[in-house]
Amino acid sequence: MCGRFVVTTDPALLAVRIGAVDETGGRVGSTNYNVAPTTTIAAVVARHDEPRHDDEPQDRATRRVRSMRWGLLPPWVKADAEGRPKAKSILINARAETLTSSPAFRASARAQRCLVPMDGYYEWRPSPDPGPKTPFYMSRRDGAPILVAGLWSAWRPDENAAPILTCTIVTTDAVGDLGEIHHRMPLMLDENSWDRWLNPDDSAPEDLLAMRPDISGIAIRKVSRLVNRVANNSAELLEPA
Repeated sequence: MCGRFVVTTDPALLAVRIGAVDETGGRVGSTNYNVAPTTTIAAVVARHDEPRHDDEPQDRATRRVRSMRWGLLPPWVKADAEGRPKAKSILINARAETLTSSPAFRASARAQRCLVPMDGYYEWRPSPDPGPKTPFYMSRRDGAPILVAGLWSAWRPDENAAPILTCTIVTTDAVGDLGEIHHRMPLMLDENSWDRWLNPDDSAPEDLLAMRPDISGIAIRKVSRLVNRVANNSAELLEPA
C-alpha cells in the first residue's frame, strides 16, 4: 500500500515542469514531509475545455494541476445530516488488478484518472520478532519527482453543493528490493506513459496496469520512527536512521 509520502515541489512550479495549467489556487502547500490520508494534495489530470457536441470536433485535453483530498469518495456515497460523507472508510489506495471491475473505482477508471506527484513515499517492514515495524523511505536517486497513477472523483454532499475532489493512489505488486519491505507499491509511471494514463477519452490502459514498474532509479533508505506520528513534519524524517 501507500499510506504516507513526501512533497516539496510547489504546484505552480510542477505545472511549469510538466506543461500543465496550475488550477490549485494556492490551496495546496508546497512542502509536506509527512503527507497522510485526508490531506489536500496536488494531482494532475487531463480535461477538455468544453463538453463535446455531436457536430463539433473535440478540443485536445490539457494537463491541469488541481487540489484534491487524498481518500477517494465515489459519487454514490451519501452524506449525513451535517453534510459529511457516510463512508465507513476512505479509499486511499486502489489495486491495479481490480480497479476496472471494483464498484468503488470502475467509474473513475473509465475517465477520471490522475497522477499524484511525490518526492518519495514511506513504507514499513514488519519485524521478524515481536516489535514495531521499521520505516523506510523510497525516492529517486536523481531527486526528481515520482508521478504515480491515481484515480479521482467529484463528490457532493447534495446536488446543490460545490463538488469536493478526492483521489486515490493505484498500487501494484512490489518488485525487486521494494518487495522485501512491503508486498505492494505505488504504480510509478514514466513520462512516456503520462498522457495515455490521463486521457479522459479512453478507458484505463490495461498494459500500464499490468506492467512491472522500473525501479532501477529508486533508492531505499531506512529512516526514523518519528515518521509514525503524523504531527512530525520536517526534513528530519528523511535522514537515515
